[in-house]
Amino acid sequence: MFVSVVIPARNDAEMLARCLGSLAHQRRPPDEIVVVDNGSTDETRAVAQAAGARVIWEPIAGIPRASSVGFDAARGDLIARIDADSVCPPGWLDDAERAFDRDPDLSVLSGSGDFYDAGPIRRRLGKSMWVGGLYWSMTIYLGHPPIFGSNFVMRRSVWEQIGPEVHREATDIHDDLDLSLHIKPWMTVRYDPDFTVGISARPFASWSGFTRRLSWILPTLRNHWPDESPWARRAARRRWERERDTEREALA
Repeated sequence: MFVSVVIPARNDAEMLARCLGSLAHQRRPPDEIVVVDNGSTDETRAVAQAAGARVIWEPIAGIPRASSVGFDAARGDLIARIDADSVCPPGWLDDAERAFDRDPDLSVLSGSGDFYDAGPIRRRLGKSMWVGGLYWSMTIYLGHPPIFGSNFVMRRSVWEQIGPEVHREATDIHDDLDLSLHIKPWMTVRYDPDFTVGISARPFASWSGFTRRLSWILPTLRNHWPDESPWARRAARRRWERERDTEREALA
């Protein structure tokens, strides 16, 4: 399979260099790296080009927009998404490709993150309360695991179906949660806690940064209310399962 890695970045030259360095040491190298330069004024573009990445300029700021532009441009059968501060272990992409090879029904593989630049207490709280808490609460809400924006891989066919629907122009939402809410009943999202990358704790270095990210959750959910409420999502999945079972019986 042809595998693309998409990285939205804005004034992230130093961390992006480390991120791209980790991709250069993958046992299974990516077939292409797409860096979306989201209006940077530092050396982000030069760093990306020096590492051999394809750079796309997107001057309108916003992670939802930058991510979507990257997914649109990606040519891979599999599209992986990480952040500019992600640091991927050597087996990261190899493990992802194997997971999709083994399971042809897998639509999205979502992983976790370990905070590499925080003390042990903040690292443990971030892992359990932020990453773990969101996975726990949003799995209940969505009816399937949420997609973790700093570390996931999806089939191109998934993006082709939901790409036209995502709220790419919004600036006050979580793009990964928005993507999760567009997942169709016939798509399978798997969470693998062992599929992990290093991530920076910089968004949580201040109380204002933390609360800002919390404040994006409600607008993201509100954009999908009531059509994608928990009960509506479960009803849609039940309808799809009944239709699938009826088709199987007809073919038997």
